[in-house]
Amino acid sequence: MRRFAQGLAVLGLVAAALAPASARADEDCELRVRWAEDPPYFIARGGHVDGLMMEVLTETLARMGCRPVWVELPWARALLELQQGRIDVVAGALRRPDREAYAYFVDGRFQSRNRLYMRAADLPRLAGATTLAGALRADLRLGVQIGVVYGPEYSELLQQPALRRQFTQSGTRRNLWQMLDIGRVDGVLASEFTARWELDQLGLSSRLVPTPVVLSPEPTYVMLSRRTVAPARLELFRQASEAMEHDGTVKRIAARYLDH
Repeated sequence: MRRFAQGLAVLGLVAAALAPASARADEDCELRVRWAEDPPYFIARGGHVDGLMMEVLTETLARMGCRPVWVELPWARALLELQQGRIDVVAGALRRPDREAYAYFVDGRFQSRNRLYMRAADLPRLAGATTLAGALRADLRLGVQIGVVYGPEYSELLQQPALRRQFTQSGTRRNLWQMLDIGRVDGVLASEFTARWELDQLGLSSRLVPTPVVLSPEPTYVMLSRRTVAPARLELFRQASEAMEHDGTVKRIAARYLDH
């Protein structure tokens, strides 16, 4: 990951250089921001990392006079590190009461529409099911990421021990795609945007396909640690984010990735 770290350092320097002089006044403002390969939000390619949220967060922090320190972490570990105050910012989170206890939620502007993906040859096994509960009744083994919440229906089904046993957890989605391709699971839950990027990259888009099972979309947020982010700095983040929304910056960035 040395090449990725070098690329991230360059991004941070560029953001700092482009920030107005007034925004650069706070030389002590440094926020530790979680990232992990998660296209189109964070994309590792060509020896560097970019992506929709990489650009949005870099610009947001630059406008509030802060520097990002990028920390690569899997999702479940990132939540723990945020809770303990060892990192400051985690993007792409669904809002949940247990997370409210340790994080502020900002920028619920992007929708997360999760869908069930299966091997194309196995689609008849769904037997017409269009809900996650229906897929589980078809006795499918589904792959999910550790610590990821896919929506209210998923959370409710996890409360049923008999159904919970049908979920297989993994730390990375790449592992889940490989497990699905070789038949170790029958389906994988994933964001539509992310799945499209990853399956194309892996050359699996013709074999692993979306199904009619779609989970309710919810906005995703940026979480800031209550332990480490002071209210004044939180307000600066909100103001910078709102300004980017109003001046069209977010729309321009998103168009480069979501129209892929």
